[in-house]
Parts: sequence; C-alpha cells; structure tokens
Amino acid sequence: MAEVLFYHLTESRLEEALPDLLEKCLARGWRVVVQTSDPERRDALDHHLWTYRDDSFLPHGTDADSSGALQPILLTAEGAQDANDPQVRFLVDGAEPAGDLSRYVRAIYMFDGHDPERLAGARRRWTIDKAAGHDLAYWQQSEDRRWVRKG
Repeated sequence: MAEVLFYHLTESRLEEALPDLLEKCLARGWRVVVQTSDPERRDALDHHLWTYRDDSFLPHGTDADSSGALQPILLTAEGAQDANDPQVRFLVDGAEPAGDLSRYVRAIYMFDGHDPERLAGARRRWTIDKAAGHDLAYWQQSEDRRWVRKG
C-alpha cells in the first residue's frame, strides 16, 4: 500500500508550496509525476518551475514533450501518465488518480483550503483511499506556512 498524504493549503498557493516538496522528493532520489486538472494548468506550472526562484533548479518536463521518460519530475494533465516511472505522484487542482495508488511509494494530494469544492474532493478521496487500505496522513499549514501533521 502507498503512503497517501493530504496537504491542506491555507496560507499559501500551490505555486509557493509545491517546489519545496518536489525538492525534498528529489533529495530522496525519487522520480515524481505531478498531475494537474488540465493542460493549461500543467503548462502554467511548467513555466513557474523554471522561474520560481533564482537560486534553484528543478529538472522537469511535461507529457507534451517527447523526453517525458527522462524527466525526474514529469508534469501531466493525463491521469495514467507514468512515463518517467515515478515513485511519487502529486495530484493537484482536484486531479483524480486514474488507477490504484499502490504502485507508488507516496501519493500526495495538495488542495486549496479556501475552495469548498477542493475540500469536499479531498474528504471524498480520504474516504476512498482509507477504504483501499493506504496509510494516510493529513498535513495543514500553520500561520507561518510550516506544515503541521494533524492526523
């Protein structure tokens, strides 16, 4: 079973929080796929990851590129896309997994705590993934934007 983490964004936007978590995955030697809800959002995150900080570099590509299998971080708008053989799958902006999460070391849902639709979706996924037998953890941002485990 996978370790399934829920990251509840309350103090920052996805674009601010995602790069740090991706850096931690790469530091562990994990390959990552980030699944968005649509191609436009994928492309916006692609642009952001090239420019988010002057002193950092996150090697990545998109499923629109022919080099997807070579990428340590692959951004996709397709649910079943695993061209880079990832150990970790991020699901953002309400993206839904296409299949069983058991093939990953970790699956990570990141959701906007100010969006009632995203909150409802995260609660629904919690119920589904718990019933599937995954090891679940819930993280929420504190006022200083640090992650605090709540459950």
